[in-house]
Amino acid sequence: MDLEYGPEYDVFRQEVEQFLAETPEDIERRSFLLAATERGYLYRHIPKRFGGAEEPFDPIRETIVSELFDASPFSWRLGPQSTGMIVPTLLEAGADWQREQFIPPTLLGDAIWCQGYSEPGAGSDLASLRATAHLDGEEWVINGQKIWTSDAEDAGFMFGMFRTEPEADKHAGISYLLLEMNQPGLDVRPLRQITGATHFYEVFFDDVRTPAHWIVGERGEGWRVARANLKHERNLGGGPRLRQRFRALLSLAQSTLRNGQPASQDPLVRQRLAEIEGEVRCAETMTLRRLSAAARGEDGLVVLPLLVNKLYGTEIGEQIAQLGFDLIGDDGLLAPTRSTWNTVSTSAEETDWVDQYLFELASGIAAGSSNIQRNVIGERGLGLPRDLRTGGPA
Repeated sequence: MDLEYGPEYDVFRQEVEQFLAETPEDIERRSFLLAATERGYLYRHIPKRFGGAEEPFDPIRETIVSELFDASPFSWRLGPQSTGMIVPTLLEAGADWQREQFIPPTLLGDAIWCQGYSEPGAGSDLASLRATAHLDGEEWVINGQKIWTSDAEDAGFMFGMFRTEPEADKHAGISYLLLEMNQPGLDVRPLRQITGATHFYEVFFDDVRTPAHWIVGERGEGWRVARANLKHERNLGGGPRLRQRFRALLSLAQSTLRNGQPASQDPLVRQRLAEIEGEVRCAETMTLRRLSAAARGEDGLVVLPLLVNKLYGTEIGEQIAQLGFDLIGDDGLLAPTRSTWNTVSTSAEETDWVDQYLFELASGIAAGSSNIQRNVIGERGLGLPRDLRTGGPA
């Protein structure tokens, strides 16, 4: 098995490395995004008229860029709701004017988005949502509540699902709307998490308005649009990120003393490290398999590993966080200190590992709970019989 990318990609890797090495670390974010896009490194699949690089499809080049950028001082990314969700959704299902108006500022971070999906009583069963929107002339009037809304306080826009056909079946009565956040009747309230951070918010709508043409897809087709959106959200995890987490765990084991010697020398700790490394290598191999299939245009071999990726990555992340939490011992009683979200511990700082452990408690729920993900894998990936359920099509 040849795991090398090949001479052509070695040259491309060197070009990207040189670009990053020559870029000042204090460069303004917008300038960096413009420069990286002009070089064809970022937003490769997006047409130039929408602010992208419009490069030929090449998953290996995209992987190289992602690996190098993540390991550089420019490892920050715009919010996943923005570039990772609404942009591909608009490219797939949006009207041309929506792409022209919303995608370019989103790619540069000038337009920040949040996702209005989950509601009290409508989390895993998202189609049970009750927030409504009705037409009043040339505007939608929205009432109801959304919850677990990431980055809502900083977002200028929301993409969300609202019930516009109250008499239709629950899946058929939903529309996918865009709206501005800074307007009367919209109330954003923080939700304090177990880590002390306030990354999530609940959003209340009291006669909030948005233009009638700010609908993605047709009226009542929001569930179809949302499914296109969710497939981008569930593309989480992956070998490189898990490898980064494992390196941090190994560093912790080597710097933490147990019975007068590094914890990494303890036979039980070594056994757990070996088991986790085996899992990480499996994830890396699965990522390479999916990458090879994509490079050959074999879409059928991409779907199932992509679905498994989120579930498997969640479970490995939980194992890494659990061992890190065990290694810090009584320091696990310290209060978490970071207000950031979904960050990876890179040192032996005890509070970092408390944060990481507490965050991983939620990873089996975020972006599709693990049990729901197993259903998706079984039914759509393996073709198994559908699980027993009520209501319309999922």
